[in-house]
Amino acid sequence: MRAPELNEEGALVEGRNAVLELLRSGRPVDKVFLASGQGGRMGDIFALAKARGIPVQECDRRKLDAMSVTHAHQGVMAQAAAHEYASLDDLFAAAAATGEAPLFVVLDGIEDPHNLGAVIRSAETAGAHGVIIPKRRAAGLTAVAARASAGAVEHIGVHKATNLAATVDELKARGVWVFGAEAGGNVSLYDADFQGACAIVIGSEGAGLSRIVREKCDFIVSIPMRGKVNSLNASNAAAVLLYEAVRRRTRGE
Repeated sequence: MRAPELNEEGALVEGRNAVLELLRSGRPVDKVFLASGQGGRMGDIFALAKARGIPVQECDRRKLDAMSVTHAHQGVMAQAAAHEYASLDDLFAAAAATGEAPLFVVLDGIEDPHNLGAVIRSAETAGAHGVIIPKRRAAGLTAVAARASAGAVEHIGVHKATNLAATVDELKARGVWVFGAEAGGNVSLYDADFQGACAIVIGSEGAGLSRIVREKCDFIVSIPMRGKVNSLNASNAAAVLLYEAVRRRTRGE
């Protein structure tokens, strides 16, 4: 079997949770591939695919291994239409639909698709209204990122910015306070005011925030470190910041 051709948006979705959420989302799906001999383990996926009229093809697991990009397909893949990125207006509309002040995550040059997927997962579970990534020198919505998000990418908008600095300017013009995350920031995590519309900016795995984006942030927020290791990876930092923002908003602090 010849593997479906992948583009940068990722036409092949892998893993049980990712495929299940893809089917639930209503996004167009061309075909589902199931490893033979799964028994009832994939019954919910099979039923959803059948209800939507999506072909299901059983095949030898070795063929799935050959098709896999993530090498963690769990015996199921789906060939989907290329993922559509959201517009900035879509992200603001998602916030307006909830009646909440916008809460966005901006990723400044995250190159590891696993980290991207993990941040998307954290953002969706925290109730953020969108994720913004740059077009160049950063991971996109590949099959690996979709798999790492555990299906969260189907439920939160991801905007790909042609010029990240200009997009930060637009967020500020639309009333969003921009909080960059960096060690030695001028505001402690526990003193940051996340009550209003805000965007949390996470820098790249190695270099952190780029100079131009850092200069555009309204505040630089640092996460207190009490152990001997003085840093968190990008996805963990995003989760800590997001859930502190959620806590503060929930309690009205």
